[in-house]
Amino acid sequence: MSHSMKTLAVATSLATALAAHLAVPAAAQEAKDKCFGVALAGQNDCAAGPGTTCAGTSKVDYQGNSWKLVPAGTCTTMELPDGRMGSLEALDRDLPQG
Repeated sequence: MSHSMKTLAVATSLATALAAHLAVPAAAQEAKDKCFGVALAGQNDCAAGPGTTCAGTSKVDYQGNSWKLVPAGTCTTMELPDGRMGSLEALDRDLPQG
């Protein structure tokens, strides 16, 4: 096998491995749901309601209008304190006071 053929074979192998590695996060992202009302204060992934910006801005535990990414299909079955349940839509509970 010539030097250029070996180089091409190695480059092709590296490109294939890199493509496979980059595909994993995209697949993992698709297997997640936005789950409202399950994040602890300051640990939300985004959407923490009026007066906040985005990730890490929730003000209270289990704030109903903030969400966290969770494995698909687990949001509404998560066990939370005081009978709370996660939701696939924003909730009006546990909102910060004024």
